[in-house]
Amino acid sequence: MRTNKSTNQNVIQDWRPEDPVFWQQAGNAIANRNLWISIPCLMLGFCVWMLFSIVAVYLNRIGFNFTTNQLFLLTAIPSVSGALFRVPYSFVIPIFGGRRWTTFSTLILVIPCLWLAFAIQNPHTSYATFLIIALLCGLGGANFASSMANISFFFPKAKQGSALGLNGGLGNMGVSVIQLIASFIIFIPLWSSEHGQIDGDHPIWLQNAALIWIPLLIISSLFAYLGMNDLNSSKASFKDQSVVLKDKQMWILSILYLATFGSFIGFSAAFAMLSKTQFPHINILFYAFTGPLIGAIGRPLGGFVSDRVGGIKATFINYLLMILFVMLLFATLPNQHYSGSFIGFYLCFLCLFFTAGFGSGSTFQVIAIIFRQITLDKLTKAGMALSRAQHQAATETAAALGFISAIGAIGGFFIPQIFSLSMTYLGAVDYAFFLFLLFYILCAVITQLGYARKFKS
Repeated sequence: MRTNKSTNQNVIQDWRPEDPVFWQQAGNAIANRNLWISIPCLMLGFCVWMLFSIVAVYLNRIGFNFTTNQLFLLTAIPSVSGALFRVPYSFVIPIFGGRRWTTFSTLILVIPCLWLAFAIQNPHTSYATFLIIALLCGLGGANFASSMANISFFFPKAKQGSALGLNGGLGNMGVSVIQLIASFIIFIPLWSSEHGQIDGDHPIWLQNAALIWIPLLIISSLFAYLGMNDLNSSKASFKDQSVVLKDKQMWILSILYLATFGSFIGFSAAFAMLSKTQFPHINILFYAFTGPLIGAIGRPLGGFVSDRVGGIKATFINYLLMILFVMLLFATLPNQHYSGSFIGFYLCFLCLFFTAGFGSGSTFQVIAIIFRQITLDKLTKAGMALSRAQHQAATETAAALGFISAIGAIGGFFIPQIFSLSMTYLGAVDYAFFLFLLFYILCAVITQLGYARKFKS
C-alpha cells in the first residue's frame, strides 16, 4: 500500500477496499478515521441548514416587521437552495478530493453564521439581506451530497450501508441538535450581557443561535484538513460523472429516496407548524426536536439492517410500515365531529419520523450496491476491462448518491407547501396525507416489482 509516497501525505495513491488483506491491514482504519471526521462536519452543516427554523420564529418578536408568508419563506429558502446546491456538490469529490472539499465546504459555513449574527442585531436589516443569508445557509444542506459521495469511496460494498447510514444518520441529527441547543442558548449572554434583544419583557441573544457554531466549524475544518485523505484512485472529470444523468435507474432510485429522506426533512420542517394548526392548545415547541432525533437515529439502523438482511427487503418492509402509520394517523386528526388525539397524532408521527430515517439508510444502501452492480454489468457487457469498469462504476455511483440526495432534499420545501395548500384550499390536512399514502404505495410497488425480483441485496 502506498499512502504517503506522494508529495502530499494526505493523498492516498493505492486504494483497494474490496481486497480483504488490504482492508484488514490498512483500509479499515483509514476509512473509519475519515468517516468519524466527516460525521461532525456534516452534522454542523445540517445545523447551519436549519438555522432559520429557529431564528424566523423570533424575528418579529425582537423588532422586525415581516409578514407570516415572509417568515415561512425564510424557513423554506434553505431547503430549496440546499437541494439546488447538492447538484454541483454531487460531482466535486472526484475533482477536488474529499479532504480538501470537506475542509472548504465546512469552513465556508462560517460566512452565513457570522452574517446572520450581525444582521439580527440591526433592526433595520432588510428582508432581502435575510433572504440572501437563508440562501447561503442552504450550503450546509448541500454538504450531504459531497459527504456521502466521499464516504462511499472509502468502504467496500459489504459495509456501504452501515458506513453511509452512520454518516447520514448522525449528520442528520444536526436537524434536532439545532432545534434543541438554539432553543435555550439564545437566553444566555454567552459573549456579553450587552447587544441583546427584548422579547416581551425578557432579554434574549438571538445572535447566539448563529454564533455558537462558528468555533465548532473552524475546529472541524481543521480536523478535516489534517486528518482526512484524498483518494487519487477516485479522481474523475465532470464528464465522467455526468453520464449518470442519462441513467433511468438513477431517476427511479431518486423517487425511492424522495419518499424517505424527503419525508424526513419535510416533516422536520413542517411538524411544529402542522401540530400547532391541528392542536393549538399544545405547546409543541417542547416536543418538536424529538421527531428529527428519532429519524436521525433510524438512519444508521436502516443501513446496518440492510447490510445484514438486504437493502431491498428492508426498504420494502419499511414502505409498508410508512403506509400503515399514515393510515393510523387519519384516525388521530381533528374534524367537525372529533377533537382529535394529540397523543395518537404525536406517536404516529414519531413512527413516521423513524421509518423515514430508517428508509433513508436502507434506500442509500440499495443505491450504493444495486446502482453500482447495474453500472458494472453494463460496462463489462460493453467490453470495458474489469478494473476500469469497477473504477467507473464506483465513480458513477458516488455521483448518483450525491444527485439523488439533491432530489430527496426537495421534500424539505414541498411537504410544508402541500400541507399548506391542503388546509388553505381543501379545508383539511387529510388530503395531504392521502397524497403521501399514494406515494408510499407507489414506492413499495417499485421496490418489489422493479428490484426485489432481480436482486437479493
